[in-house]
Amino acid sequence: MIKKESKNDMRKRRHARIRKSLSGTRECPRLNVFRSNNGIFVQVIDDTTGTTLASSSSIALHLKNGGNVEAATLVGKDIAEKCKSAKISKVVFDRGGNLYHGRVQALAEAARENGLEF
Repeated sequence: MIKKESKNDMRKRRHARIRKSLSGTRECPRLNVFRSNNGIFVQVIDDTTGTTLASSSSIALHLKNGGNVEAATLVGKDIAEKCKSAKISKVVFDRGGNLYHGRVQALAEAARENGLEF
């Protein structure tokens, strides 16, 4: 019988493969996305020092339903505003092994519309 690998294990493998070549610096930090069933979480990370420069999530925004596209759009807008206040205009997008579809895509487009370049 063939055992099917779990979706989360496949996502982790994709994320490890992506992270081999993707890194953030102080001038161009990494915009990391983590998606769960109940929420979406975003961090802007400087990999050279290992520090988080800005972060946002559907939990921090006190959204009633954080697991939908509307919540991802609000989180994308919020992270773009926080990056502007921290004088960050350009980032490298790290989708965390998730497909660029649905909530991840909505977050990225909202961040782009509000001034982040990637």
